[in-house]
Amino acid sequence: MKHIDEYRDGGLARAIAATIAREAGPGRHYQFMEFCGGHTHAISRYGIEDLLPSNVQMVHGPGCPVCVLPIGRIDDAIRLAMRPDVTLCTYGDLMRVPASGGASLLKAKAAGADIRMVYSTLDAIRIAEAEPDREVVFFAIGFETTTPPTALAIKLARKKRLSNFSVFCNHVLTPPAIRAILDSPDVSDAGHVRVDGFVGPAHVSTVIGTKPYAGFAAEFKKPVVIAGFEPLDVVQAILMLVRQVNEGRHEVENQYIRAVTSEGNLIAQREIAEIFELRAAFEWRGLGELPASALRLRESYAEFDAERRFAIETVPAADNPACECGDILRGHKKPAECKLFGTLCSPETPMGSCMVSPEGACAAHWTYGRFRANAKTASERAVV
Repeated sequence: MKHIDEYRDGGLARAIAATIAREAGPGRHYQFMEFCGGHTHAISRYGIEDLLPSNVQMVHGPGCPVCVLPIGRIDDAIRLAMRPDVTLCTYGDLMRVPASGGASLLKAKAAGADIRMVYSTLDAIRIAEAEPDREVVFFAIGFETTTPPTALAIKLARKKRLSNFSVFCNHVLTPPAIRAILDSPDVSDAGHVRVDGFVGPAHVSTVIGTKPYAGFAAEFKKPVVIAGFEPLDVVQAILMLVRQVNEGRHEVENQYIRAVTSEGNLIAQREIAEIFELRAAFEWRGLGELPASALRLRESYAEFDAERRFAIETVPAADNPACECGDILRGHKKPAECKLFGTLCSPETPMGSCMVSPEGACAAHWTYGRFRANAKTASERAVV
């Protein structure tokens, strides 16, 4: 209750929003991107956009690791799981992500593939110990937040001498994605999305700290405010961004001081550095091929690398041409602007990963009904 009283106080949220309305210049338009899908859900769940003045708008970013994973990598996992000697362990939010030809891990499991949902990397380790005759592959995915548990699982597998355990690594990095958004012509071209500043990710920043954002904040002159996931965290971060824009500053500020430091978690960073190295490039849904934006296992841990063990070669695959998940991940479109949203595409029949993942923008808009308010507003504008 103390936590709810401190960080979900509606009266205090409205007071902060009133301050934003007073300080946001009436002749100026502010557009901020919340990078993380957790923030997107907080904004939708608590109706934060309804509290903001009309000249302060939020844009959804690509901060959902399931959403940005390209179809080709899902296809790889399905082919791997269909091998008779393989047990594929995966988190539950990957099971229903559409792959090529309408396939998915869930459908592959129904067809007989040995695919098991796990809650942690240690679950996969336990399965490998219990079933030494099976090749147990952990489908590793996530930003910097979930990378340390994968690293520790690999070290534990070596300590236990598990020759039947490997990792299909799909860990990606946050700063290169933000830089790619700022490098995109969409950010500045007329008629396209403009980003005046970023609400920086919370959990990622507990690992990497605030320093990695300083370079592009200075280079592109865009402020970054690291924020927690509670509603008061988000509205305070928006106020901090408005003040930076008004004052012509472009700094990295830390609203989430109760969990994030400048240096981050140095122990976790060392564990990651020991096990992983940068890939030359990696494909992101919606952003394309990004250099130095993902991790792979170092040569010294090659025996635990599923890509090496099973000679996986990813074949690029096109998204459903009617699904606009890529544009939504870049902040170019709102979920309700996709012609499939709420018709052919819903949580029961997802056409794209943005509707599947708990962190996806489409799932957030559908779950909390924000698209209904957006549709009404658009209709009212059309009438006027």
